[in-house]
Amino acid sequence: MSLDSVTQSVDEAVSGFFEPIAKWLGEVVFYTVPVGGTDLPLIVAWLVVAGLVFTGWFGLVQLRRFKLAVDVVRGKYDEKGSTGEVNHFQALTAAVSGTVGLGNIAGVAVAVSIGGPGATFWMILCGLLGMATKFVEVTLGVKYREVHPDGTVSGGPMHYLPKGLAERFGKNGKVLGKVLAVLASFLILFFGLFGGNLFQVNQSYAQLVSVTGGEDGALGSSAGALFFGILIAALVGIVLLGGIRSIANVTSRLVPAMAGIYVAACLIVIVVNITAVPDAVTSIVEGAFNPEGVAGGVLGALIIGFKRAAFSNEAGLGSAPIAHSAVKTKHPASEGLVALLEPFIDTVVVCTMTALAIVIANPASWGEARAGEDIGGVTITSDAFETVLPWFPYVLTVAVLLFAVSTVLTWGYYGLKSWTYLFGRSRASEVTYKVVYTVFAVAGSLLTLQTLIDMADAFLFTLAVINIIGLYLLAPVVKRELGTFLEFVRARNADPNAGNDDDQEPVKTTV
Repeated sequence: MSLDSVTQSVDEAVSGFFEPIAKWLGEVVFYTVPVGGTDLPLIVAWLVVAGLVFTGWFGLVQLRRFKLAVDVVRGKYDEKGSTGEVNHFQALTAAVSGTVGLGNIAGVAVAVSIGGPGATFWMILCGLLGMATKFVEVTLGVKYREVHPDGTVSGGPMHYLPKGLAERFGKNGKVLGKVLAVLASFLILFFGLFGGNLFQVNQSYAQLVSVTGGEDGALGSSAGALFFGILIAALVGIVLLGGIRSIANVTSRLVPAMAGIYVAACLIVIVVNITAVPDAVTSIVEGAFNPEGVAGGVLGALIIGFKRAAFSNEAGLGSAPIAHSAVKTKHPASEGLVALLEPFIDTVVVCTMTALAIVIANPASWGEARAGEDIGGVTITSDAFETVLPWFPYVLTVAVLLFAVSTVLTWGYYGLKSWTYLFGRSRASEVTYKVVYTVFAVAGSLLTLQTLIDMADAFLFTLAVINIIGLYLLAPVVKRELGTFLEFVRARNADPNAGNDDDQEPVKTTV
């Protein structure tokens, strides 16, 4: 029996068993209500409302403290003897690598196809709101993190929900928090294996095959798929064995590189079509308030834009605090401020660049998609690049591979922290997880398991319901932590030499 027939049989068997479950779960989690002639997913409304609430609660923290956040990343407020494993810049790039991915390339193309250019405007707005939510959850992640005897750190909703709720509400809060923590760990673990690992490898392999001759090319065979899967698994396994420090060392170089390559590609498209920029910006703004051919009109464009942004930057889902919790700091709110840069980079910058490149280039495939043709998002983005130079799809392929590898690495770490919370931190437990995770990377190039990936998406957004309830209940704690850090900033500004950490390794912000 050939490898192709085996993998196809596995795909069909898995889909046949889990498809009814995935369909039911998707209908529940992504339940929609008709609003203004279009369907509004309640989970998207839940995430957006949280962004609005926290933006108001913390007084436009994403705008008023943006410069301070950049200063913290640069190391201006580092302190000697801070507990943690990585510096602020490394923590940021590790977390960004988990959100900047194929959604920024393919998902945005789908958004501007369904919602028109105007969806870009609402996508930016949602990204700005998500910055406040990210600030809250990451501050809590650092506040209630667990520092182990060997110096390693564990954080995330599985830690701040039980500890924070117990601190505020006593015994009942502790019981509730423990239940929510176990659920959060399971949901993160499941998504990490299928959405953060298998899906990323599968899609990056598909893009690589498409630019190397398709199924008749060098990598189009089962042997080519297996080779690619083993190569990715080996790279991921080696880095994962080194823990968050190893991951951070890689992502602190990989994230700027991949973002630089991708944004440069978008800028070339824009510069070559510079005369079309004013019209493109006009179409984005006008399309936001007067869209043509979009179901539901303005509300339809708004929902599409918000949905894409919410799914892209993961603000409120509780995943990013896991990476950020490993930071070297004595002030939890310092890393919360760093984290609010995440949705800005992911959504306001990268997603907007993708949308602008597509609108300006106006490839034929985008017009066909807007007319109802079933065209993949990666194809539309690739075609936009190809209007400038025929070799641009190869640039896109490099970006896709970098995005995919960095996402697999970060979700490997997220999954490890969930696994050890559920099954303990013994060496045997950790090795078991790392073996399982690398095997999934190999399977990603051979299998699609789309049904399980759909389930993983539903699980991840179920986590948002659990997490945001906790964020609301613990927001007063974040308020106090922000006040404490701002007092420290004022004192440091008055005496710049106070608390300087000469022993910390310098922040590396170049590739």
